Amino acid sequence: MSDSIEITDSAQEYLAELLSKQDVGGMGVRVFITQPGTPYAETCLAYCRPGEEEPTDIRLELDKITAFIEKHSEAFLAEAVVDFNKDRMGGQLTIKAPNAKMPKVNEDSPMEDRINYILYSEINPGLAAHGGEVKLIQLTEDNVAILQFGGGCQGCAAVDVTLKQGVERTIIERIPEIQAVRDVTDHSDTTNAYY
Repeated sequence: MSDSIEITDSAQEYLAELLSKQDVGGMGVRVFITQPGTPYAETCLAYCRPGEEEPTDIRLELDKITAFIEKHSEAFLAEAVVDFNKDRMGGQLTIKAPNAKMPKVNEDSPMEDRINYILYSEINPGLAAHGGEVKLIQLTEDNVAILQFGGGCQGCAAVDVTLKQGVERTIIERIPEIQAVRDVTDHSDTTNAYY
């Protein structure tokens, strides 16, 4: 079983019952995260009919169900637990994915994940005090990280100083393969600037 996710027996029983009601043979459950590695990450479970799985999905043959884990979501599903708790109203399926917003990363992780980890664990908490945030838009083939500043950072006159001194230095220190950090944000829009 993939160490990325645990689907408890009670959750498997509940999901197996739901699947059986669909009257589709060989139907499984697909687990994925929308906007993984961002503050807006949502962990999702969906029915997966035969043929709907992606070729890169990781197939988990569990005791009671088959689950498909989206490849790109796998790192973000580390230590995730899908559980079902019975109660008077029937019960509730819960998904706890502590790494959905920020995956566990190491030197072997994709460079995008390593950059996002630094942004969300070190840089954004500091910018949040000013209502700002920064996200990775693109990593070019020659290892230039294209970032976008949002919230209160957009239109802030100090953003060039912030970018050059703080953000760029932090990223290049942590990930020496990065050649440069650029900003795609249009700082001429001052509608939301923080003073």
